[in-house]
Amino acid sequence: MISTNALTKKFGSLMALDNLTLEIGPGELFGFIGPNGAGKSTTMKILACLLRQDSGQAFVCGKDVRKDADAIRRLIGYMPDFLGVYDDLTVDEYLQFFAAAFSVPRARRRVIIDQVLELTDLTEKKNAMVDSLSRGMQQRLGIARVLIHEPQVLLLDEPASGLDPRARIEMRSLLIELRSMGKCLMVSSHILSELAEMCTSIGIIERGKLLYAGSIQDAYAKVRSASLDIPEGRPGVAHERLVITLHPSSPAAHTIAESIRTHQRVVAVRVEPSGALAVDIATEADAGHHFLIEIISNSGGRIHSFAPAEIRLEDAFLKLTTGALQ
Repeated sequence: MISTNALTKKFGSLMALDNLTLEIGPGELFGFIGPNGAGKSTTMKILACLLRQDSGQAFVCGKDVRKDADAIRRLIGYMPDFLGVYDDLTVDEYLQFFAAAFSVPRARRRVIIDQVLELTDLTEKKNAMVDSLSRGMQQRLGIARVLIHEPQVLLLDEPASGLDPRARIEMRSLLIELRSMGKCLMVSSHILSELAEMCTSIGIIERGKLLYAGSIQDAYAKVRSASLDIPEGRPGVAHERLVITLHPSSPAAHTIAESIRTHQRVVAVRVEPSGALAVDIATEADAGHHFLIEIISNSGGRIHSFAPAEIRLEDAFLKLTTGALQ
């Protein structure tokens, strides 16, 4: 649905996009992550045919942004990071205006507008003035506007910006619903924890250069493997980290850690400040974690909890960007 190849854009001496290449397929919710000025908005503006690249290619639904701008504009819904609204209109009048602008047949406008109002949970606000809406409701109205011509691709630049916690939850639910409808969504955001809960894939961009693009699971795997202290002689072996919390009646955590350290599958073990054990083990086919339970039990320990280490999207972002452009 979205494809770029070596996409490059400069503003004077500033390199806004540096050979950006990515692919986003149908039904994907792609989270575009990066600090301010990283190139997220520039990318979306090029895809929305509002800005021309200096070099490289960009395609939306198989159409070239340079050659097929008019056709692309009818296939996408673009919501900028700051959405201007017409304050002297009601919600219904606002949507009627954009339905007419997109040449939606008059006979279908009422049905389509009612559908997008229901989808964005704004039905009760149909006759309210736009300037009376809260920030969260105005953001949802922005989503309703970009859906009015039934686009296949949605480009949403910071849709949760400035929203309170409840409004962010409602926005996240709306985006997940749009994903379930088969739409291709590209969403930029600084709220990394929320992207982790709704995205099927992510891209990390900094200073115009794409540092990572792929599934969140693959990003976590990269962080997990990069964070392990792997001794020499163990390269090429898959590893995983487990966090084990001991019952207070157990012997000292350091004592049990020394017992665990001697097993051949254990790569590293350390005692966290909380007293939990962080154990890195070599992953082997059809081999479980029972040996750890046995070692701890034989050492007189009792397990309170036993689980894979949790890696957050914030951890992935920091690990994948630190030093990448030095």
